[in-house]
Amino acid sequence: MEIKYFDALIQAIDIINDGIHIVDASGKIVYYNISAKHLDEIDVDKAIGRHILEVYPSLTFETSTLLRVLRTGKPIYNVEQNFVNYKGDKISTLNSTIPIFYNNKVVGALEVSRNITKVRELSEKIVSLQNELYEKNENHGKLSKPSAKYTFLDIIGHNKEIQKLKALGLKAAISDSPVMVAGSTGTGKELFVQSIHNSGNRKYKPFIAQNCAALPPNLLESILFGSVKGSFTGAENRPGLFELANGGTLFLDEINSMPLELQTKLLRVIQDGRVRRVGSSNTIDVDVRIISAINTDINKVIETKQLRQDLFFRLNVITLVIPELSKRKEDIPSLADHFIQKYNEKCNKFFSGISREVLDIFLDYNWPGNVRELEHAIESAISLYDGEIIREEHLPFQFKNYQSDNSYTSDSSAIQPLSQAIERVERDIILSALEQTSYNISKAAKLINVPRQTLQYKIKKLDIPS
Repeated sequence: MEIKYFDALIQAIDIINDGIHIVDASGKIVYYNISAKHLDEIDVDKAIGRHILEVYPSLTFETSTLLRVLRTGKPIYNVEQNFVNYKGDKISTLNSTIPIFYNNKVVGALEVSRNITKVRELSEKIVSLQNELYEKNENHGKLSKPSAKYTFLDIIGHNKEIQKLKALGLKAAISDSPVMVAGSTGTGKELFVQSIHNSGNRKYKPFIAQNCAALPPNLLESILFGSVKGSFTGAENRPGLFELANGGTLFLDEINSMPLELQTKLLRVIQDGRVRRVGSSNTIDVDVRIISAINTDINKVIETKQLRQDLFFRLNVITLVIPELSKRKEDIPSLADHFIQKYNEKCNKFFSGISREVLDIFLDYNWPGNVRELEHAIESAISLYDGEIIREEHLPFQFKNYQSDNSYTSDSSAIQPLSQAIERVERDIILSALEQTSYNISKAAKLINVPRQTLQYKIKKLDIPS
């Protein structure tokens, strides 16, 4: 019976999308799953029993994450590794590696590798295209038109706090001081960021945005600071985003997700006004205004050690905290009208507004997805239906029969179908997980213990704003 369980476990490991390697204490491969075979394009039979450096000659004792763990006996997590396979293809993986102990001795190591080659290639292409764009459009030190599209006129709302923030944002635009924008997901942080750039002296210079949570640490480092040829396997001479943003603005979104070791390097660049490409000993002078954003409570980023204290005070010279939509509900009618006009034009429809019933629902709703969720609700109604007025039956699932106490109306004389009840529970659980993880789908999937693809399917099926 134990053998059957073992066979089932091996079959399960073989269908996992990530590559799995196991080596013994000498560094020889003892297990190699099917995903690893597809990733490295090496036959399993040819890999088993051979030393890791024999199978991966572009790696060394220093760059191989498996050999490093064998040497130190300490696990490593989410470390980028770059190598060239036997076909000459440049491969980038994100590795988590743990030692295997027996009688307090390291007898091997197990590694899980995720292929991020396409992510790296796409990121580098974006950087290269941005570089080409700025070189072609540059005219006597100015771009032909602003590279950020929003201005303060695009920020809709009569709420006193929003009006105050717009006034502060205009004053912040005049200076070159760093700005930190805080607010929950969907509140419109980037609108304020782009508006500040477009209202200042740098508006005809580059505006470049980078989400710090979107890339693994090593890749983010080379994207931000650039690289020189040979600094790592497959590296080329490439400028980083700091160089591309020279003279303009660099927007670092979700900066509280940046690894602490990379925060140290960022602090040095801000202090010195110089950047050093990965693998280079030379520095390059840069003149960049930093605007950053966080999607959590600004008072907790230091307490929870998400940001270094010295970096936080460098970036938090000017602070704008964007209120949630639930705290500015008087703006809902104006925002709804704005989005109706926007999606009428996109969908060639002729809606003139929302019904009184829909307005009441909107005013009662707690808006976990903020302005973005309102926009998605309007977009959904206009895309799927025809008419002059958006009515309750046009709204996505979460608004139907909604009550302000976060429960759904129930009629004891009308039993709800089981499938609808299950969907309602599923929706509540998924929304709660998304809110707890700041709408990070991978983290939410782990929180509720389902595959990421399953969660994405459920989000789409249940019409959950993401």
